[in-house]
Formats: sequence, C-alpha cells, structure tokens
Amino acid sequence: MTIPVSLHAEPAAPLLEKLRAGNREFARRYPGEGGGRQPLHTVYGGGHLFRADTAAKLGAVALKALEEFAPESGEFSRAIGIPPQLATTVYERITRKLGREPVEDFRIDFEDGYGNRPDAEEDGHAAAAGAEVAKGLSLGTLPPFIGIRIKPLNEELRRRSIRTLDVFLTALVRAAGRLPDGFVVTLPKVTIPEQVAWFAAVLGEAERALGLATGSLRFEIMIETPQIMVDRNGRSALPALVEAGEGRISAAHFGTYDYTAGCNITAAHQHMGHPACEFARQLMQVAFAGTGVWLSDGSTTVMPVPVHRAATGASLSPEQVAANRASVHHAWALHYADVRRSLIQGFYQGWDLHPAQLATRYAAVYAFFLEGLEAAGRRLNNFVAKAAQATLVGDVFDDAATGQGLLNYFLRGINAGALTEEEAMERTGLTLEEFRGRSFVKIMEGRK
Repeated sequence: MTIPVSLHAEPAAPLLEKLRAGNREFARRYPGEGGGRQPLHTVYGGGHLFRADTAAKLGAVALKALEEFAPESGEFSRAIGIPPQLATTVYERITRKLGREPVEDFRIDFEDGYGNRPDAEEDGHAAAAGAEVAKGLSLGTLPPFIGIRIKPLNEELRRRSIRTLDVFLTALVRAAGRLPDGFVVTLPKVTIPEQVAWFAAVLGEAERALGLATGSLRFEIMIETPQIMVDRNGRSALPALVEAGEGRISAAHFGTYDYTAGCNITAAHQHMGHPACEFARQLMQVAFAGTGVWLSDGSTTVMPVPVHRAATGASLSPEQVAANRASVHHAWALHYADVRRSLIQGFYQGWDLHPAQLATRYAAVYAFFLEGLEAAGRRLNNFVAKAAQATLVGDVFDDAATGQGLLNYFLRGINAGALTEEEAMERTGLTLEEFRGRSFVKIMEGRK
C-alpha cells in the first residue's frame, strides 16, 4: 500500500546544500569525546626541582602521610567523610594506587611555581629538566602523562616562554630521540585567541626543527582571566580558542586563584566553591562541550601538613601530636569536598599541589563512582534490555543520550581506576567488547 505524502522527495531543495554543509561543519567542530584516558589530576612542581624519580618520591610521601595521620581505613573515612560501607575498599585501592602509580600527570612548572629568574639560570633549569625527562623515559619512571608549563605569551614574557620551551624540548629530544607518551605543554593565562593561534604555529615549527611527527606537540590552555570568558564585544572567547588551536588543544584547565583575583575577590574568599568559579566552570562546560577538549578544575590551597615539628632530639607533646592530626584531617576534608564538587559538576580532573593530597584525590574519585555502582548497574542493565526490546519489535527508540550517559558513568569509573572491568560487566550484563566500544548506539546495533 502506498502512503500518500505532500512534500517532494527533497523539500526546500535550494537550501539543501547549505544544510549539508552546516551539518558537516558541526560534525567537524564537535566530534565528541575521544576514547583516550584522561588523567584524574595534574601535579605541579617547580622546573628547578624535577627529577626522573619525582613521581615515585611523591607517592612515598603520600603513603607516609597516610601511615602517620590515618593508618587504618576507619580513621581515614571518618576524617574526610567516606561512607562507612566503602571505607575499607577505598582505603585498600588508594594504597595500592599510591604504591603502583601515585601520579597520573605531572607538570614541570616554569611559571607560578618557578618565578622570574635570570635568563642563564632558567636556561640551565630548562635543559636539566629536559634531560631528566629523557632519563625517566629510559628508566620507565615517568607518570603516564607529563609536560611543561611555560610562562604566558604576553609581550613581556613571550620570548622567555618560547626560549624555555625550546631549550627543554631540544634537551629532551636530543637525549631521548622522542617525546614521552602523553606529553603536553601548558599555556597559562590566555587572554586572546591570537595567543593560541601563534602558539600552535610555533609548535609546528618546533616539530619540523626537531624532526617530530606533525601534530605530536599538543597543548592545554589555562582559563584563568575574566577577559577570555567574555571579550570586549560581549561574547565568550572560549569557542574561538579551539579553532585557533588547529587541533592541538587537548584540555582546558581552570585557574581558580588567578581568575578570582582578576574578579577582585579578596584572598580570604578565593576558593573553588565561590559563585564566580561556579559561573566560570559552567561557561567552560558549555563552550567546550562536544569538542573533545578535556576539562580540568583548579586546586585546593590549604595543604595537609602538620603545624608542629619536633626539634632535633626532641619529641612532640600529646597536644602537639593531636593538633597535627587535626590540621591534616581538616585539610584532607577540604580537598575531598572540593574534588567531590568537581566530579558532581562534570570536571573529572583537577590540580594537586602537595603529595599528601594524592590520597584524598583518589579517595574522592573512588568513593564517587563506588557509591553509585549498584544503582547505575541496574539502570543500565534495564535500559539496555528495554531498548533492545523496542528495537526488536520495531518501536522508535530515541533516548540514546540517556543510555550513553549511563554507559559513560562506567567508562569514567574504569578510566579512573575506581571500578574494575569485571565489576562493570557483572552489574550491567554488558560484555568487555561492548564496554570498549564506548558507544551505546553501537551496543544497540550489535544486539539487534
């Protein structure tokens, strides 16, 4: 039976090519998330201090802090607010993580954590840092992700910034012959898209000069100035940064304290929960959604360190020991809450400034995913079953976004090390191949 229709096979034909071109351009600009691993955090350290074994040393300090201030799971969970039923599992997983892979991403810092020094001194530190990265690459002691943060590209610091990068890369490539996997350059305090465009061109020249593959030098931008949020024309400049980066931008990192200072917020109120930061993060989410650019939140600056130290040959009083424990627990609780807030808001990466924060970084991430494991597993299992049934009987099923959102929960949890693939398969009924395909639509197509 022929069903009568009123429109031509190609309605509005004169505009059809414009529609097709628009659809293609949209797909180019918004390719969606890639399948790569995003680090949970970035640890920053001064460029003059980096050594090939820095990551292992940071892990040892983190484990020592746990042993001293929370040697068992119950005390640790009470100090920071982990649900009691997850205390043992989280504690065991973070201690294993700190022993196996304590740092996921390290940034050798030649900006705020380094300061302004004589050119000869910075040259020497940049060359030494490049050599240490090459040594770590040879020994297998580098974290999965590593990079360098240069100074801003304003007119006062632009030449110094590029020279530091040049010296560092030259020392690294000459010694190692290649870049480490997961290598990235951090560009701070971006104020205009022209800085990003120029830097992308500089990286292209560096690849040619060093004999590196085209596109191998990628960079992340730091969003920490009010002027990049809304430009002089009243528009957000954030979307223009992705285009200016010519495919080299891997992530956008929010700089809490520079941003709040730029908004004239006093030091006492410069923290990650300030409403100004909430606005900035939401604008970043909207601007970078679907672009494949990872988002990273800022840092907690209250450090988990003791307030009293014993003099040589002396010991602390019981009151001092208790004060030290309270100080560390308080800072841990703040950091845990900040990381959890970031996760709730869809920021799965953040900065850590002290090795003792590694414990609460992983604790917050692991608890976040483990808390919802059973409920999310049931929902995805039921959702897949209902969607598959709808497909089988010919019904229209158009809620793939909900299914993908549930799948993303498990993909993120596995990526973070909070969930194992076995736990995910057991709760959802999906196969390992279906998880690794990373697409709810493909799962449905495979189950027709």
